[in-house]
Amino acid sequence: MNDFSALMVIALVNGLIHGQVFFLLHDAVGLAQATSNFAAFFVAAAISFHVSTLYIFQPGESWRGYLLGNGAMGGLSYGFGAIGDALDLPGWMAVGLSLYFTLNLVMGFGFIRFKL
Repeated sequence: MNDFSALMVIALVNGLIHGQVFFLLHDAVGLAQATSNFAAFFVAAAISFHVSTLYIFQPGESWRGYLLGNGAMGGLSYGFGAIGDALDLPGWMAVGLSLYFTLNLVMGFGFIRFKL
């Protein structure tokens, strides 16, 4: 499996995990969208990192680069949630914005290819 197709599969699974954790935290627990989206991102990112180490990353990859990339994507995730909170949007819109998932995929692929 080449890097992009492996990343695409991982991104789809990541999106499903992210969405489930978001809705659990937002709807069941009652957290704000920003907090729920931020936490859901890091749960999904941890699982994605583990799977990526098996299929994509090469030995000697940079932890610093990984943390930098996740910090940037976590900030983006929090920002989309904060916009959802500010505009009083339904939770599915904050998480389900295809723009967010597209950015996540494109930035993740670019980050893996050029930073790590």
